Amino acid sequence: MSEELQRDVMEYDIAIVGGGPAGLSCAIRLKQINPDFSICVLEKGSALGAHSLSGAVLEPGPLDALLPQWRSNSPATFVPATRDEFLFLTRTGRRKLPTPPQMHNRGNFIISLGQLTPILGAEAERLGVDVFAGFAAAEALFDEAGAVKGVRIGDMGVEKNGEPGANFALGPEIHAKTTVLAEGCRGSISKQLIQRFKLDAGKSPQTYGLGYKELWQLPKGRTEPGLIQHTLGWPLDSKTYGGSYLYHLNDDRVYLGFVVGLDYEDPRFKPFEAFQQYKHHPAIKPLLEGGEIVSGGARTVIEGGYQSMPTLEMPGALLAGDAGGTLNTPKIKGIHQAIRSGTLAAEHLAAVGTSKGFDRRWRESAGGRELYKVRNIRPGFRRGLWLGLANAGLETVTAGKLPWTLSNHADHSALKRLDEYASPDRGWGERDLPPRDRLASVFFASTTHEENQPVHLRVADTTICATRCAQEFGNPCTNFCPANVYEMVDDGNGGKRLQINAANCVHCKACDIKDPYQIITWVTPEGGSGPNYQGL
Repeated sequence: MSEELQRDVMEYDIAIVGGGPAGLSCAIRLKQINPDFSICVLEKGSALGAHSLSGAVLEPGPLDALLPQWRSNSPATFVPATRDEFLFLTRTGRRKLPTPPQMHNRGNFIISLGQLTPILGAEAERLGVDVFAGFAAAEALFDEAGAVKGVRIGDMGVEKNGEPGANFALGPEIHAKTTVLAEGCRGSISKQLIQRFKLDAGKSPQTYGLGYKELWQLPKGRTEPGLIQHTLGWPLDSKTYGGSYLYHLNDDRVYLGFVVGLDYEDPRFKPFEAFQQYKHHPAIKPLLEGGEIVSGGARTVIEGGYQSMPTLEMPGALLAGDAGGTLNTPKIKGIHQAIRSGTLAAEHLAAVGTSKGFDRRWRESAGGRELYKVRNIRPGFRRGLWLGLANAGLETVTAGKLPWTLSNHADHSALKRLDEYASPDRGWGERDLPPRDRLASVFFASTTHEENQPVHLRVADTTICATRCAQEFGNPCTNFCPANVYEMVDDGNGGKRLQINAANCVHCKACDIKDPYQIITWVTPEGGSGPNYQGL
């Protein structure tokens, strides 16, 4: 009997890949509509919420509609927004700017997404959904007609050499009438299916940001619970899109974060260092001094908007949430859109029975209209900060009704070669706040991988790393990776070779996106591997 025939097969009406807000909202809504639906949710993290990382300010409307009583069982981190500040930073000062309408947060809540997802998961299980945490979907499965018929769970107990180990177990196949891909930003199976079904044909290239987040415990009396601060400007130059957020919690805690657009040009740029420099700004450092980091992590953020959303449906499957690019970048919010998308996917499947027509349904919905209205704001920053701000103002005043749609470009194509880009003097100085380096920051993500499992970061041709990439771009993966996964080390023969420290990986997917040769592919490691975020 062949190996494939030995795999267990589990049959469901709906299989949902991803235990975040989109996937769990879809499962809950399906059961609310029809309790007889058989549904499973597959989550690659060791527990629901272990891989969840978001700012996170929640616009509550879609969650109120899905679960009207959710506030009586709210996350432990649950702080009503009270006041907004939008600031421009110079090297030594700050200037208060008018807060854009999209960033007004009165009525919203600062929450922990990692605490919200287990609450949603418990509700899904109460309704009869099978929720499987620690099971990573490794590949899509197809029927004889080529339609998606489910996914295969990754094998467990595989040794680094690819051979079965002492605890080897074949991953089962999950078959379903419809598969919902709710993997979040740059989902690995979603990426495969977008390519297979050409779902991005005729769309603007997708673009992304790399986001860092830390939870700090501060000395008593320094915070203003509910204060939401965003900045742009220093430590970034005017050509590099990005900015910071500082969310004041209760109990003398803050969420601190920094996001850099991965369409930056400078091959020498180091996003991690930019985040550390931001923490040393004269307006920020006094808040943090004497405090300590409780937890931290990094994740890519999907930023392309309406014109970069792939077609959200394919035979046998659909894309929901950030797997389909539903985040509203000007709002700096994605949770409410993920919930909207997952809920709408459930209502569509319950009414229609297949994925056909979901793309149009989403684009004509409140969530799709919200994205269309702000479609030109993020791509406007391709021309630099000042023209981007001017364009954002125009788009806001005209409510997104201008008769054109700006395009994005693929992030990896934006990177300039060493000999064609003069890196600016960014005014970065010495620093003493933690963490000292990227390896130290990995500690706060509590990331765990079995050291003897196969490397889940596949580089198609490592000779390029030591030759062309070193000469042309200076090995940018060693700069943009937030976890020190990629290192160029002595090969013992007077040259260099690429060393992949896969155990450090926090599953941000930046390498899969920004690599200028597109030869790095992120695949799922053994289920349960990766970060274990606490309170983020």
